Amino acid sequence: RHPLRCLENLITAMTAVKKNCGVVFCSYFFLALAFGWSILWTIALVGIWDDTITCTVNEAGFNVCSEPNYGILFGMFVSYFFTHQVIQNTIHVVVAGVVGTWWFAPDEASSSSCCSAGVCDSMKRALTTSFGSICFGSLIVAIIQALRALANSARANDDGNAILVCIAECILQCLESIVEYFNKWAFIYVGLYGYPYLEAGKNVFTLFKNRGWEAIIADDLVSNTLFFVSVVVGGLAGAVGLILSKTTDWFEQAASNGEAASFTLGFVIGLVLTSIAMSAIASGVNAVIVLFAEAPAEFEQNHPERSQKMRETWGATYPGCM
Repeated sequence: RHPLRCLENLITAMTAVKKNCGVVFCSYFFLALAFGWSILWTIALVGIWDDTITCTVNEAGFNVCSEPNYGILFGMFVSYFFTHQVIQNTIHVVVAGVVGTWWFAPDEASSSSCCSAGVCDSMKRALTTSFGSICFGSLIVAIIQALRALANSARANDDGNAILVCIAECILQCLESIVEYFNKWAFIYVGLYGYPYLEAGKNVFTLFKNRGWEAIIADDLVSNTLFFVSVVVGGLAGAVGLILSKTTDWFEQAASNGEAASFTLGFVIGLVLTSIAMSAIASGVNAVIVLFAEAPAEFEQNHPERSQKMRETWGATYPGCM
């Protein structure tokens, strides 16, 4: 039953997106932007690495390289993760706005062209009045991700106390999960109603608490499946990085850590780019869940067939939730 509920959520989200196919082109545009930024950032990182890391041959005939400048690395990681978080969350907000328009005013969300009023208005709000909220939430996650990347780099280079580095990684991973979970739902309200970041998060979790849906939103197969796809693609990109480290001299400055550096870089880029591509689907599903909790009557009025199927599936999975 539970997979059927997730399937109905996905079908409803895809129905809204198909009525506004312009949002798909917006997602691909942002994905191309993210890909271009990844290439530019990688070139900059390789250049900085070459300028700041010096390698010499010791008496035993082994390459010995200097320690990386962690201050510069932190700034580079923050810039990389922040830009990608902004791109991903902009897609999140745009898709939420489009699904909301389809939910409440289906006439505005349907168009013979790919750019319906719902897509244009949602994009305009995301890049103007809501852009500050997007940047604020993105910066919090980016700083945590950059600190995790530094901890991973320190552990790979055997810098510092290994136990303390491991503890720091664990704490940062927990913080990242908490903030990303908050953002996942907060940005839905930002896209739907234009609330500020913190107010949006407070309102959406109050909604779930009042409806008694805390356990329901925590039990989401769609997000877990999309994350698994992102990890698999990240692993494949990491494998490409390993191949490049064997066939090119791009990572020769990393000496003995060249393979680890190439795999990590490829994995991170593949994971981030795939996460952006999957975010349009995840955002649509999350928007459907929020709207189904807040405005089931409007859904029944504007889309009675979809509403009936979702009510039946949700009622069978979680009796008494409606």
